[in-house]
Amino acid sequence: MAATDNDLDFELPTFLRIYKNGRVERLEGIESLPAGADPQTGVTSKDVTDIVPGTEVYVRIYLPQLSSNTQKLPLLVYIHGGAFCVFSPSSAPYHNYLNALVAESQVVAVSVHYRRAPEHPLPVAYEDSWAALQWVASHRSGDGPEPLLNQHADFRRVFLAGDSAGGNIVHNLAMRAGTADAGLNLEILGIALVDPYFWGSDPVRSELLDPDGKAFGDRLWRLLSPSCPDHDDPKINPVAEGGPSLSGLGCGRVLVSVAEKDILRDRGRLYFEVLGGCGWMGMVEIHEVEGEGHCFHLFDLNHEKAKDRMRRMSDFFNRQF
Repeated sequence: MAATDNDLDFELPTFLRIYKNGRVERLEGIESLPAGADPQTGVTSKDVTDIVPGTEVYVRIYLPQLSSNTQKLPLLVYIHGGAFCVFSPSSAPYHNYLNALVAESQVVAVSVHYRRAPEHPLPVAYEDSWAALQWVASHRSGDGPEPLLNQHADFRRVFLAGDSAGGNIVHNLAMRAGTADAGLNLEILGIALVDPYFWGSDPVRSELLDPDGKAFGDRLWRLLSPSCPDHDDPKINPVAEGGPSLSGLGCGRVLVSVAEKDILRDRGRLYFEVLGGCGWMGMVEIHEVEGEGHCFHLFDLNHEKAKDRMRRMSDFFNRQF
């Protein structure tokens, strides 16, 4: 019997339903805030489309309020989370967070929208994000297509950051950038991974404490990456046996931030431990937030622990190396 519109195949609660006939119903994370001037922070933003011709990929560029003698500012490329399948740079949590982060950190930020699963299964998000990073790199000599980046971005201080799935993408971008034939023409000073979405076939402690969450995560990855559903694919499990060594990570400094009540917590801790002992020549640090869950900081910017997490990010971007 043919599947009907009502035959549910998978649900990401409150966000997404996928039906057996292929229909996708998006419930939350679909609202869109326009770019422009933010009265609370003084940050201005604008959208740039046609980053990947013929696709919906775009970037939203953020510029803090500038003084008359402002020199060029650190450049942050930000990759949003949402399990590879929800949210965009214009979603309220991300637009509001980037306004606040840019004001706090005094950086120029480029927030990337990649095509999302399940309509565009992985590795599309990785390829779109790499293409966006190449577009950013085209401004390195000051003659790229976007005047804001030519005028205000310091390409000697380039950072990548992302949360959840975005943290996963950032790690994979940095690994690709570290290969000899990457052809990026851009040096990445550091990366910040916030509650990064890593997984694996053998459960770690925080997953053992939540077997239902582990089972859900196993099924989710198979949905996101049907062409390569192995939970030990290096893209989702960067410390898997037989995968590329993290010693090839293409940056000089890494910040990992994890939350105590997040099922992904111990994956982030393991990443920190392996990176620190694999022979990589950079510096890695970890920040752990007690009593909070996955990406808590996005949904209450006035929360004191969210403010502390943002201050640590700002310090990471502005510290003298």
